[in-house]
Amino acid sequence: MQVNGSKPASLTEFELVGFPGLLDYKILLFVGCLLLLLITLTANFLILLLVSLDHRLHTPMYFFLCNLSLLDILMTTAIIPKLLAVLSGYNKTISFAGCFAQMYFVVSVGTTENFLLAAMAYDRYIAVVKPLHYNVIIDFKKCMFILSIVLALGFFMPFVFLVLIIDLPYCGSNKVMHCFCDFSTVIALACTDISYYANSASGVAMFGNYVPLLFVLWTYARIVNSVLKLKTTESLSKAFSMCFSHATVVSVHYVSASIAHAVYNIQTLSYDGRIFVGGLNYFLMPVANPMIYSLRNEKIKDAAKRYLHFSFLFSQNAKNSIIGTDKVLPKDG
Repeated sequence: MQVNGSKPASLTEFELVGFPGLLDYKILLFVGCLLLLLITLTANFLILLLVSLDHRLHTPMYFFLCNLSLLDILMTTAIIPKLLAVLSGYNKTISFAGCFAQMYFVVSVGTTENFLLAAMAYDRYIAVVKPLHYNVIIDFKKCMFILSIVLALGFFMPFVFLVLIIDLPYCGSNKVMHCFCDFSTVIALACTDISYYANSASGVAMFGNYVPLLFVLWTYARIVNSVLKLKTTESLSKAFSMCFSHATVVSVHYVSASIAHAVYNIQTLSYDGRIFVGGLNYFLMPVANPMIYSLRNEKIKDAAKRYLHFSFLFSQNAKNSIIGTDKVLPKDG
């Protein structure tokens, strides 16, 4: 019996192989992934909590930062809980529908994050280049409009290809040689010519990756051009501080993605090497983003000390910013 005349109805699940060459280190991998999950969720939920509690953080910059934290939470929960079940030996299988649902969330959340970083670059561009008009140009309605476009692009584009590849005939091995349902790894299991789907998906992936990147580069070119016209060292320092965290996140995001893409295509690389490198961006960015945005951001530090009493996490210098918040507005990171 077949479904839609394409795939055997008996194929109801896939098996996630995980890290086939590291079976002797499953306990260490399990503990490492569990710690990564806990740290990532804690850091991102703290960002959401602090922004909701501190009225000084109710600005467009932190609105977009909260959405970035939500995407990081979605990415982490889409991958690591199932990976923990695989590493523990509790359950290595994932249902056919579950595999494609995981694939969709991983791809769509990653694509959405690319467009969100571009939206955050636009926010920084307005803050630096047109500071006197910032509150007029970037208001709540504008933020919601930008976010709706980001979500529509990020979640709709992958859905089109999911509909196409889900009906491919998967009648061979059901072993997914990865730690999650990676797109290229799963469609390689189809017993038909997948070149059209692979090439089309690559085209969409290039659009989702490089169009936001080109926009980010354009905004930073305008920012740099504007900053070079500033006369005082204080103005230069303020402009640099306003863009540093976002620029760092963008750099880490695209550098890690580029490394993963380049190394992942090395045919001589072992399965474990490909799995680690291929998952680099998915595991690294959700925990790196909140760290980057909090370590240099005085407002986040002040909010953490004020509402959560985390003074031991930060340097003694931050104490002065709390005492003088009524007189001096800390710079955004």
